[in-house]
Amino acid sequence: MSLGSFVFALSLSEFDYDMLKNLGISVGILLLFVLFRNIFTKYVFQLILKLSRKTPTDFVTQICLGFERPLGWFFIIVGLYLAMDYFPFIEQHNALFLKFLRSMVIVLITWGLFNLSSPASGILISVNQRINNKIDLILIPFISRAIRVIMVAISLSIIGQEFDYDVNGLVAGLGLGGLAFALAAKEAVGNLIGGIVIVTEKPFSIGDWILTPSVEGTVEDINFRSTKIRTFSQALVTVPNATLANEAITNWSRMGKRRITFHLGLNYKTTKEEIHRVVNRIEVLLMTHEEIHPDTIMVAFDHYNESSLDILIYFFTNSTVWAEHVKIKHEINLEIMGILEEEGVEVAFPSRTIYVTSQSSEELEPMVSYD
Repeated sequence: MSLGSFVFALSLSEFDYDMLKNLGISVGILLLFVLFRNIFTKYVFQLILKLSRKTPTDFVTQICLGFERPLGWFFIIVGLYLAMDYFPFIEQHNALFLKFLRSMVIVLITWGLFNLSSPASGILISVNQRINNKIDLILIPFISRAIRVIMVAISLSIIGQEFDYDVNGLVAGLGLGGLAFALAAKEAVGNLIGGIVIVTEKPFSIGDWILTPSVEGTVEDINFRSTKIRTFSQALVTVPNATLANEAITNWSRMGKRRITFHLGLNYKTTKEEIHRVVNRIEVLLMTHEEIHPDTIMVAFDHYNESSLDILIYFFTNSTVWAEHVKIKHEINLEIMGILEEEGVEVAFPSRTIYVTSQSSEELEPMVSYD
């Protein structure tokens, strides 16, 4: 082997050694930051989260939870950037590589803000509480989704500009295709308009108990396309906003009071004086009960039934909650039963009197039969 060939082979081996060394250092730096990421997530972040929960509000806690995963990936990006200083194949200051890293940072920031704007995160509800609940709960899902759409659009436009893409041309193209899209998505647009009608008129809010011709239950979620209602059998019904906006909606949760009405049938043996005393005592009972609305109370001898003397009892409870409403009705019924026992008045049951002719005396003798 000539001297020149030996020198060339030696320099080539040194080049291979330096390349492998730099490649190893680059991989080592990246693995080191992966390790830092795991340590930070497992120990440091949990410590920060524990300290944030001791603050008067959960605002800091929600921010930490929203940026938990994006912050973990940020360690990878930093490690990737530092590893490129030793990577033999790509320079650290390569223009395309730097654009990629900046785009990844934008994605991570958008990811964290996207998590924070979720209705489930509770940060919008916290902000609403800080401004004395000036925003109705029905608007929070719409505001959340609108913020998310805006953030994603801004993020994509920034990334597009980062790679020298003409964003103005994209916006113009969307404007020209808007009409065709609207025609193709007629039902979607109708549901969107229906959602806007629901938000502006606010016939109900999240958590309200509503009744429509198609469904009855509790409102769980309202989005751009539909409204989700949980029925009392725990089924989840999704109703298109266009359908819901055109239906009659009864909002039971917004009742100021809740009605109870029924007839109390007394035996036909009950005298006029006994009816008068029973009516007066039931009326006093209802007027002095704390849970009964005092404005509309009606207790009166209503009509003669086939087998009973019917007293109309009509009143409203202050509470509109179903369980409390039933409990009040239960108490009133027991009190009325006590009044009847004290007055010696019996509740009527279906009966019929039949008169038959006696063959011996030809007198009418009544025979009572009960249905």
